[in-house]
Amino acid sequence: MPLTCQKHRFALDPNVHYLNGAAYSPGLQASVEKGLAGLRLKSETPYAIRPQDHFETGNRVRSLFSQLINAGDADRIALIPAVSYGMAVVAQNLHRWPGFQAKKHIVLIGEEFPNNVYAFERVCQAHGLAVKTVDRPKAPENRGARWNEMLLESVTDQTALVVASRVHWIYGTVFDLEALGRRCREQGAMLVIDATQSVGVLPFDQQAVQADAVICAAYKWLLGPYGTGVAHFGPFFDAGVPIEEGWMNRMDSEKFNQLTRYERAYRPKAQRYNAGEFSQFSQLPMLEAALEQLLEWDPQRLQAYCQELSSRFVPQWEALGCQLEATAHRAGHLFGLQLPGAVDYDALVQRLAEHRCYVSLRGGALRVSPNVYNDAADLAILTEVLADSL
Repeated sequence: MPLTCQKHRFALDPNVHYLNGAAYSPGLQASVEKGLAGLRLKSETPYAIRPQDHFETGNRVRSLFSQLINAGDADRIALIPAVSYGMAVVAQNLHRWPGFQAKKHIVLIGEEFPNNVYAFERVCQAHGLAVKTVDRPKAPENRGARWNEMLLESVTDQTALVVASRVHWIYGTVFDLEALGRRCREQGAMLVIDATQSVGVLPFDQQAVQADAVICAAYKWLLGPYGTGVAHFGPFFDAGVPIEEGWMNRMDSEKFNQLTRYERAYRPKAQRYNAGEFSQFSQLPMLEAALEQLLEWDPQRLQAYCQELSSRFVPQWEALGCQLEATAHRAGHLFGLQLPGAVDYDALVQRLAEHRCYVSLRGGALRVSPNVYNDAADLAILTEVLADSL
């Protein structure tokens, strides 16, 4: 069944027109309740915290995220604080990639989020790798399809690493990750996906994509709290070097009475990459509640809701002279409106805020990012202000 507006499930002021989920999601009521319970547990009854409480919620979160991306193995999921942490794991282990010494460059998408650029500057300098950036085509005709083609063509047998997203964080352009995965395997390149702007609201099938790592911040489309994230690390990383040597990442670390029997063996697969103190008694239960709700809603139904909602207004925006990605390569939950003429984008964002309508200014576009807490009234306010301003 199609989804209806779910605003009543969120702790969001119902009188606000919040179209900025790509920046921060509002929290679910159920998540807020879980978070408050966790704060009380640590603050009021720390004596009630049991050794297993450090691990059980994390295990459930890893299992839920594995289901969400169809990874098939929860042991390949690590709990991290941010995408930058996951990208640092990749950078630290890139030199171990098979055939690395013969590689000449890494591939990035143009106007990429800074985390995915900064993460590899040092490793490129250390190993003499160049950065090949696949810029967005300037001409609007068939732009999304051509950008996808250019990305595939950029991957050669000299490519060490490709860092890509399913959805571009500014323009909402959708990339074909299954085709990219095939190309990377053919050319012997590592594929790392920043899934922050897609997983949770757009179907993602890791068994089809076969990325070597899928890294995702939780505070956007996973509806989780700030400072939480999840990452899938494939078989290449099983014997890799973690960023930190946390005690909870070692075998038998749940046996608190044996902690001074220092254990050199790590927990299986990606568990060596869990960030220290990942238990986070308030934040991790919030993420657990959010993941449960996303699985119940189903990302395919969430995307269908956003597509139907936003597509109603596209003709009106285009009539005002706005440019946006063509339907075939545009996400329903995130898209950039490039406005006509010499528009003062900052003044427009402020004018929208005066109408309690919130969007983001990113690059050269007004980024609009609705979710199931939005309805047609929210996008109508946006459209009215645009019409008065352009």
